[in-house]
Amino acid sequence: MRRYLDRTGESRFDQEFAELGESGRDSILSHIGNTPLVRIRRVTEGIDRVAVFAKAEWFNPGGSVKDRAAFAMIREAELSGALTRDKTIIDATSGNTGIAYAMIGSALGYRVVLALPSNASTERKAALRAYGAEVILTDPLSGTDGAQQRVKKIVAAEPSKYFYPDQYSNPANWLAHYRTTGPEIWEQSEHSITHFVAGLGTTGTFIGTSRRLKEFNPDIRCVSFQPDSPLHGLEGLKHLGTSIVPGIYDESVADEELTISTEDAYEMARRLAREEGLFVGISSGAAMAASLKLARDIESGLIVTVFADSGARYGSELFEVDGREQSTRNAGLEDQRND
Repeated sequence: MRRYLDRTGESRFDQEFAELGESGRDSILSHIGNTPLVRIRRVTEGIDRVAVFAKAEWFNPGGSVKDRAAFAMIREAELSGALTRDKTIIDATSGNTGIAYAMIGSALGYRVVLALPSNASTERKAALRAYGAEVILTDPLSGTDGAQQRVKKIVAAEPSKYFYPDQYSNPANWLAHYRTTGPEIWEQSEHSITHFVAGLGTTGTFIGTSRRLKEFNPDIRCVSFQPDSPLHGLEGLKHLGTSIVPGIYDESVADEELTISTEDAYEMARRLAREEGLFVGISSGAAMAASLKLARDIESGLIVTVFADSGARYGSELFEVDGREQSTRNAGLEDQRND
């Protein structure tokens, strides 16, 4: 499968950095995008006439798919004048977008403040601080909804001090995937993709990529997935039925919706490491579990999904705590809250 370049021979992000001048061209940020598309073989053994591929998004410089949206939101704000040198970038995150903000802020010289649930993995919190971001920990039971509410209060108190991208409602989020992830998948699959599978968190990856793929070929089936329970251990994903629905979400985009359990996601992440040599995060385990479920239900096709990040950000929990234990921990937190 080939690297995606547009007709000029440049990637979308190469073009963005050309606008920033010569200093942008050799920046670490110019390497965002054009991640590999890898085939999953051993985990899919026994499933005939269906091939499954995944975008290896941990190859982005910040280590996750969220580099794409974070850079797009910051770049759009710079161009519009909403982000100036005297402002601090602030947002709510489950970890990966925050790490992307922190990395980009460090590279471009912006101060970054991030609110995230206190039960985010140790590795994610350490990465944020390593990039120099100020971290505000919020109630784990409120998830990213609680982090959003905290950020909104801070911004309301001092609106002139902050630039608040609001990744859950910012069109630049899904447009990043419309402009990059979708075309990359189309070209790397050699126009053969039949199904696209992605999870719902901010929903930007699914919405933007799906919209672009549908323009290339309206027959491509776009399948979303989310946790099967409000109390889950799938960082970065939302159970939309009990969460604040992101402003950029469009329910009409999905041709099919699936639910995945925390236990299945953890087990699949372990299988990918041990059977495919792919040390991926928990949401990637969920993406593979959803893709496998779909593969068993269709007669033939080429499925592409997104592996959002690597397992390095979950090592302390991925191989020490199984999915059932993680779900039990979340349920225990709920019990404590109700006491």
